[in-house]
Amino acid sequence: MAQVGSQIPLAMLEKFSNNGFFSRPHLEQAFKTLTTSAGNRTLSDILINDLGYDRHRVLQELCRIYAFREIRLSGASFSNSLIQFVQKFFNACDPKHRQQFIDRKIVPYGYSERNKEVLIFITPDPTAREVAETIRQAGIKKYEVAYVRLEEINELLSKALPDENEYLKFLKQANNEIRIDAVEDEKAIDEDELNAAINKSLLVNLFEAALVESVRKGASDIHIIPKAESVTDIYFRVDGRLQLWHRQDSVKPEAFLAVVKDRTKNVDRFEWEMAQDGFIQRLIDNYLIRYRVSILPIVSGQLARKYESVVIRVLDDRKVISDLTRLGFDDYAKAEFVKAITKPQGMVILTGPTGSGKSTTLVAALNQVMTPELNILTVEDPVEYNIRGARQLKIGPKMNFDQAIRSILRHDPDIVMVGEIRDAKTAEIAIKLANTGHLTFSTVHTNDAASVVSRLYKMGIEPFLIAYAINLVVAQRLIRLLCPHCKKPLTDLDPAIPRSLGFTEKELAKATFYKNVGCNKCRNGYAGRSGIHEVLTFTNPIRRLIFEAKGEVNEEAIREEAIRNGMSTLRGAARRRALLGQTTLEEVASVTSE
Repeated sequence: MAQVGSQIPLAMLEKFSNNGFFSRPHLEQAFKTLTTSAGNRTLSDILINDLGYDRHRVLQELCRIYAFREIRLSGASFSNSLIQFVQKFFNACDPKHRQQFIDRKIVPYGYSERNKEVLIFITPDPTAREVAETIRQAGIKKYEVAYVRLEEINELLSKALPDENEYLKFLKQANNEIRIDAVEDEKAIDEDELNAAINKSLLVNLFEAALVESVRKGASDIHIIPKAESVTDIYFRVDGRLQLWHRQDSVKPEAFLAVVKDRTKNVDRFEWEMAQDGFIQRLIDNYLIRYRVSILPIVSGQLARKYESVVIRVLDDRKVISDLTRLGFDDYAKAEFVKAITKPQGMVILTGPTGSGKSTTLVAALNQVMTPELNILTVEDPVEYNIRGARQLKIGPKMNFDQAIRSILRHDPDIVMVGEIRDAKTAEIAIKLANTGHLTFSTVHTNDAASVVSRLYKMGIEPFLIAYAINLVVAQRLIRLLCPHCKKPLTDLDPAIPRSLGFTEKELAKATFYKNVGCNKCRNGYAGRSGIHEVLTFTNPIRRLIFEAKGEVNEEAIREEAIRNGMSTLRGAARRRALLGQTTLEEVASVTSE
């Protein structure tokens, strides 16, 4: 097992710089800081927090030098046996050592296959001195330490040691207290009555419970929908599907909505006629979770009632993916994507509906190309995820997209991410950025990759600018993955069904398709989602097709040329997932079209 001292030899730092990712001046600065910190800091801490290097890349390099192995985890691979092993270990610890292990994120993983007496621990920084100290203080003499990404450690801990939702406990103990008589006529809302109802009820606990449970259940959104007869439904969107989490009856929807507004920043409780946007922050399971709140007035059956629909986006930075291999790209798509994002200039556009993972892919792309030598700026409305190493601009009432993009040109950017191209002005400036030596990332809402060209053309962008500014367009969807524990082969499949989805006779002769069953480890037979992609590379033939457009862009010609060049359509990417046994034919049909 590797041992790490408080002093790192200079020769080790030189070895650390061999791959060229870390500059020599930065390494010298880090070494100087390390030697003067009196053992209070680590090399990884200095490189990450002082010099802005990517955490994962730093730890990977350190672990390579010190011979710590890396173990890859994912949410889907957290088996019950692993979770039970972690729980059993912590239950056997005395309270003091248990808390030290948890606070320092040192987690038991299992016993070594080579020596069953050696206990393997995983941690986000094996080089930290307190790792060995914590393990030895707990009386463990034979052990091995391995590296696991911070976000994966956090996810494992949240699954194995979830904190009790105190709000839910209160609700169960006093469920009958949540009762506010329904409105029997069309009288105006009495604010004093509402305040009294809120104060004497547990509606606040209900709302806070929803915030906590949405994170623990992996929801992307919370939907709060008022119904007639004094009923309010709370839905969670999990794996792209809405699921009813709680139905609260005998309560005025206005009372519950008042609770939501009171606990949301930047919204007016007494505004009922216009849409509002706000935000919430909560510390859940020792991690800061952000929520983006959208409030929209809706019409009820009783016209005098002030009903509003609320959708809350759950922004959990632990879900941010920085490794492109985890995005679901096939070999061709990944190679083309990496080639496009590593060019010094040009534009990469992602397209797809809301909730298709575009932001996740953009953040992963930025993390792939990010170095301390590059100035990276983002313009977003709103800012969804914090990107370490980038300067992020939030669009607001006093600064629109057009103004923000014009301003960042004076900030000497190398890479610019424009959250969304919404109008002709934004499109024009983004295109100019790409044509003037900047690598530019953005999104557009269209059905497929080829449609992006038409959308920009209809916005008034000249064909020659589109043709020579864009490197790549990626159309993306998220497809549900089958639970590996309960999926079963289809034995009575009508061959006409896969044929209608485009499967060839050759594929059908070898294929085994599966159905979703459902078990205690999944949701209706599905466990997680993954991206499918349609990658349109702007080759010279495609550029000619765009450049020669007269009156209208020929999307079909562009699509056919891209397919000849190796592009797989969204439907084709989904079919490949079905052939690999990763999803169902129903999911292929519902997520894609041709």
